[in-house]
Amino acid sequence: MAAPPPNDGYGQYPPQQYGEQPQYPVDPAQQAYGSPASPPPAAASQHGAEHGKKKKRAYAAQAFEVATGGNAVVGGQPAAAQYGIPQPAAPGFGGYPAQDAQQVAYGAPTTPYGAPQPAVPGVGGYQAPDPYYSQGVPPAAVGPAPGGVAGITAGIQSMGFGGQPQQPQQLPAQTRGHVNQLYPTDLLNQPFNVAELELPPPPIILPPNSSVTPSPDANCAPKYVRSTLNAVPTTHSLLKKSKLPFALVIQPYAALHDLDDPVPVVQDQVISRCRRCRSYINPFVTFLDHGHRWRCNMCNLTNDVPQAFDWDAAAQKSVDRWQRHELNHAVVEFVAPQEYMVRPPQPLVYLFLFDVSYAAVSTGLLATSARTILDSLDRIPNADRRTRLGFIAVDSSLHYFSVPRDTEENGETSMLVVSDLDEPFLPVPGELLVPLTECRQNIESFLNKLPEMFANNQSNGNCMGSALRAGHKLIAPLGGKIVVLSSSLPNVGYGKLEMREDKKLLGTSKESGLLQTANSFYKSFAVECSKNQVSIDMFLFSSQYQDVASLSNLPRYTGGQTWFYPGWNAARAEDAVKFASEFSDYLSSEIGLEAVLRVRATTGLRMSTFYGNFFNRSSDLCAFPAFPRDQCYVVEVAIDENLTKNFVCLQTAVLHTTCNGERRIRVMTLALPTTTNLADVYASADQCAIATYFSHKVVEKALGNSLDAARDLPQQKLTELLQTFRKELGGGSMGGGLQFPSNLRGLPALCLGLTKHVGLRKSALIPSDIRSAALCQLSTLPLPLLMQYIYPRLYSLHDMPDNAGIPDPETSQIVLPPPMNLSSERFVPFGLYLIDDGQTQFLWVGRDAVPQLILDVFGVQERTQVAVGKGTLPELDNDFNERVRNVIAKSRDHKSKGVGSITLPHLYIVREDGEPSLKLWAQTLLVEDRADQGMSFQQWMGMLREKVSS
Repeated sequence: MAAPPPNDGYGQYPPQQYGEQPQYPVDPAQQAYGSPASPPPAAASQHGAEHGKKKKRAYAAQAFEVATGGNAVVGGQPAAAQYGIPQPAAPGFGGYPAQDAQQVAYGAPTTPYGAPQPAVPGVGGYQAPDPYYSQGVPPAAVGPAPGGVAGITAGIQSMGFGGQPQQPQQLPAQTRGHVNQLYPTDLLNQPFNVAELELPPPPIILPPNSSVTPSPDANCAPKYVRSTLNAVPTTHSLLKKSKLPFALVIQPYAALHDLDDPVPVVQDQVISRCRRCRSYINPFVTFLDHGHRWRCNMCNLTNDVPQAFDWDAAAQKSVDRWQRHELNHAVVEFVAPQEYMVRPPQPLVYLFLFDVSYAAVSTGLLATSARTILDSLDRIPNADRRTRLGFIAVDSSLHYFSVPRDTEENGETSMLVVSDLDEPFLPVPGELLVPLTECRQNIESFLNKLPEMFANNQSNGNCMGSALRAGHKLIAPLGGKIVVLSSSLPNVGYGKLEMREDKKLLGTSKESGLLQTANSFYKSFAVECSKNQVSIDMFLFSSQYQDVASLSNLPRYTGGQTWFYPGWNAARAEDAVKFASEFSDYLSSEIGLEAVLRVRATTGLRMSTFYGNFFNRSSDLCAFPAFPRDQCYVVEVAIDENLTKNFVCLQTAVLHTTCNGERRIRVMTLALPTTTNLADVYASADQCAIATYFSHKVVEKALGNSLDAARDLPQQKLTELLQTFRKELGGGSMGGGLQFPSNLRGLPALCLGLTKHVGLRKSALIPSDIRSAALCQLSTLPLPLLMQYIYPRLYSLHDMPDNAGIPDPETSQIVLPPPMNLSSERFVPFGLYLIDDGQTQFLWVGRDAVPQLILDVFGVQERTQVAVGKGTLPELDNDFNERVRNVIAKSRDHKSKGVGSITLPHLYIVREDGEPSLKLWAQTLLVEDRADQGMSFQQWMGMLREKVSS
């Protein structure tokens, strides 16, 4: 029976440990909307007026009527305006108060994506230039926007992002029309809008006929590989002068399962590679000698085309070469022949190490883990019927389990206990890893009985280090995954760890020591595992110190991941559901086994540094005992020789064995134009890829140097970029502003979000386990999720547009409200807001939320009756409740963001006048607000301006 959880609503590590009280400016309502006497903003759109014929619940209006004794309008203004709170003159979207235009677009009318649109034609009668999509084409004249999809397209193409439009930077005549135009913007007067982070990167504009086929898929899509620069400097000196990083953000898989993200597969095992550089044939090679030879686009060597390249062996007939996948698609998978195998493909192996100490049993971890594995047996990849499972229980001894085959007469699982932790041996090595298919019934029986075996265990010992050594010894001949489920600190045997958390060190320069490994065993053992194709995943649950800093080394060097559940207790339904959902999805994920990753590039380019969870086997080879589907990797690129071609190619190859025992090579080829012009480099820089690179760099600094050095890095790099842009490209038009390319306008906000992130920000209240787990996420999350983790999404729900929270008629996907910038100035006291960083969600209920909204959303009469803390929304029979639940669910849906992830975020319900510590935790996600030791966005920009000016 699981012990009851602590009665705090959100587990251990209460929210006050996440940060400090933000310092608010004047009344947020006044700050956002002006003085009490200011006239009310106009209705958000005619959409709401049309909808006014329907029955509405004007939540805000109701609040004002109550406050003014039923007088809806006083002195020619809505009553609310008398109290400094804005009230739309006409109904807003769906009858709920219209969202102030300033809230979305800083006072400008909005395009379909929430980005500002100039209210009048720009300079000289031209529309404000589009910072992303312009390719040297003169801006179109202003005209009425068409509706539907065409209207959305026109809206995107006409985004000016507010303020007076800048004239495009002039380029040399010979390059104009084949590059992205540079549009400088004043960061102080043309503020960043969070909607810009959702835009695609600057387009890659290659010379005509760069690829051998006209396929639209000839170049790599950004969901697989993104470059920080979509125009590459031709020399090292130009790259150095720019101060911009040149790196690739690589995520070879965009989903947890192949069916969700199919990639063309070349089945005929005809793999044509360059004899010299070993690059794979791709859409950017050149054919010579009547198609009998091909020139490598990496090293220029001429190679013979294989005879079987134009022949279908299965059908015994010739085929059209130009239909081959590898010449039409930048991302393909080859089925590899025998020579790509060091040994025959091994079966998929999962070895589960269960913590069965008192802490694990009393919190319900053992029972929940066993039940989830039992319920997920059908989801574990086993198409080839070779998958094997093994189980070891761990307290102060090792408990091995020998599961017999279903055909054996005595179907009882036997337990063998080993107490020698120094040299643990395998009592019956041949019977500890069993085939899932042949032992299915007995595995089910064992998992049902496992919690009962240790129900009365009082041991507080945890010899996880010794268990890991025994597990490695067991599965090393085959390779596979060791899955650790632990809720206490390893305190006996190999890898023994001490309680070293000292609150006096938190927030000081000595805090960095707590993020280092306490026992060298965890690094050296991880490297040993990698050599034997053994990957380790850690699921850590603890109400007390667990030394995540040391334990996370095991996944870091073996291609695994660390999942951390602080204060977890199965007696809280939300905790049990979150872990069971994530663990089941984890077990069902397809993985690559015995994988290696290598990046090749055009002569003159070199891969210099690699970031991510793997082991660097040689200077350019990354080894993964198991290749996950939900992580990304960063590779820094150096320019060693001058580039003479007008475009370069970078090819990523992942050699792996699928779960079904098939050896494959996933190849991703990215082509990028080159330039001698610094303006082109800046105009083609990708702010989200640069922020991802910075994120990996700060984690490296935090783990290798100090937290202070890590915190300083984003500010230092950003200052260098601003100074370089001012000096080299600012011209004489600087004035008193802060100039930067419009395509990089979000970078200052992302850098501020990084420095204020729980993994980095200066605070004496953040436990080192929380910090270490956050650093694991910062160095592994796929780019879309990382951007949200650094700069969370904020949605206003009480006044969301009519189409938000319901399926789109064309795509059937739930529509989200427009995101808002992360500032308390966006909040109104009667509002309902969702804050979501991808790992945690907060539903914020304003202190003046009206009874009707409370009743519709939560099903209770009074705001004080709303239960705060970890929870779920009730399913009520009204449209608004359903729309709010839909928005929360859609915001959690990682698949729609083009990434694979098992994460199911917790939802915390926060009342503005409720639990102070919970409120403070939610407020730490408001990146643009000032907190105790962190500056506001305005202060941040002011400091950058001072540094640039000096």
